[in-house]
This record gives sequence, structure tokens and C-alpha cells, in this order.
Amino acid sequence: MNIGFFLIGKKGFYALDKFIETFSASKVAYVVSARDPNIENDFYSEIRLLCSKNNIALHDRGEIFSHDADYTFAIGWKWILDESNLIVLHDSLLPKYRGFAPLVNMLVNGEEKIGVTALKASDEYDKGDIIRQKSVEVSYPLKIKEAIDLILPLYSDLVIGISNEIISGKRLSLKAQNEEDASYSLWRNVYDYQINWTHNAEKIERFIDAVGDPYAGAHTYLNNEEVVILEAASVDDVVVEDRDAHIGKVVFLVEGLPTVVCGKGLLQINSIVDKSGNELTNRISFRSRFGLHQ
Repeated sequence: MNIGFFLIGKKGFYALDKFIETFSASKVAYVVSARDPNIENDFYSEIRLLCSKNNIALHDRGEIFSHDADYTFAIGWKWILDESNLIVLHDSLLPKYRGFAPLVNMLVNGEEKIGVTALKASDEYDKGDIIRQKSVEVSYPLKIKEAIDLILPLYSDLVIGISNEIISGKRLSLKAQNEEDASYSLWRNVYDYQINWTHNAEKIERFIDAVGDPYAGAHTYLNNEEVVILEAASVDDVVVEDRDAHIGKVVFLVEGLPTVVCGKGLLQINSIVDKSGNELTNRISFRSRFGLHQ
């Protein structure tokens, strides 16, 4: 029995590394990887180096080669695959958060538990039978980079546990998903990194943490200049007269740190940069407003 891998990102690299440590490179039929321009470090180079060190055949997405694996894992993969015995690892506890960017959306929503599901691939995305799931409890504030590190061991545990069964000739147990519990997590593009200041301050804080490094960061406009907020914290609210008319305005400015009126609550901005990465925190005037381009 040997196993193929379609991998992108840190989670894919980590799972492959642990698989090699456990079973040796001889059990890897091939690895397919691709670059992801939406991630600051897509771990493409690290995956390539790991394969090179272990004499594993590495192929780029779209390359024609012999798919001779008994089973195949897809980790972080974003494209449709036509593989037999394909096992997909998904960043949520299915059937919740089917689809794209599930971990980001779980953090934005403040889920108390995050996890990973291993499932059999199906014709409709993320609807296949569940093989195994693992989870970890979390608390906030929590940045996406920290959340990824928390679920890395879940990926390797699932891959190693399932591979043990495959290699030993055991039949994988499958469990159908409950459609009544299903929800969908949609894709994000550049427009979806914009802060919605009508949300409550706690949700905006979680959003800023959820779309930060390795992603593009939480964008907004400050007096019509596009900026990126890197660090923020919700603080005690005050009564703001005619609040809806003043959402996004700076209500306090203490030691260069602006506090902004949200739909509910207040958000203190601790680090903000322009699109070139220049720090702006101590250069913000009191009569400033955050929001969409005017």
C-alpha cells in the first residue's frame, strides 16, 4: 500500500513531514503541490525541499504523471480532483462550515471549538462520508496563525491514524453527514477583507485577528486612504448619541491610539499601517473616520 498527497500550505507540509517520520518515504507514491498567491508563505518551497531530501516524486498542479497510489490525501487543495480513494481533510467539524475559508469564518464567529474532518471525496463538495474528526477548544483573542498551529497536530493525527488502517489492510469506517446540521462557508476575495464597522466591536476584533498573517489583513479606509489594521482590542462602550450616524469615527485618542465607534461597542486600534506597510498609529488625528471609501 502506498499513498499520494495533494498539498498546499503549512498544514500540508506538516502532515507530510509527520507521515514520513512515521511510515518512511517509501510509503509515499507521489506529492502534488501548487503555489497559493493569497498566502504570504504557501510552503511550496518547504514541500519541494522535503520531497527532494526524501527522494519523493514531486509534481506541480497540472503536470501529467502516473497516479499510482492506493489512496490519496488532499490537504489545503482548492481544485477538483478525479482520484479514486480520495480522502479530503477539511478545516471544520463537518457538516458545519462546508466550503472555503472555514477556519477564518469559525474564528470570526467566535466558535469555542475548532477542528478538522477527514472525509471521503464526493461529487458535491464537502458532503462525503466522514472517516474521522478531531477538535480542540479555543479562547479569544486568537489570531489565525495561532489557530493554524493549534490544528496542525490534528492534521497529522488524522493522516497517521487513517494511514495506519489503510496500510494494515483494515476497512475504513464511514459515517454519513447529517444534512440538517449543514452550513456553508463561502470564498473570500479582496472585497471580503474590508472591515464592516456596523458589526459589534468583539466581532470586528475577531475578524482582524482571523484575516491577518498569513492572509492579506483587515482593510478599511481612514479618511479615504486605504489602510490595514494589524492589532485591535474591544474596550468598554460608552453612550454615543445618534450612534448610527457616527459609526467609524474616532471617539477617543489616547497616546496616539484611536478608539473607534462600532455598531455596538468600541474598538481601540493598537497597530495600523498604510498599504506600503508604514506605521500610522501615532499619526491619526482626532477628527478621523474609518469606513468605506467616500
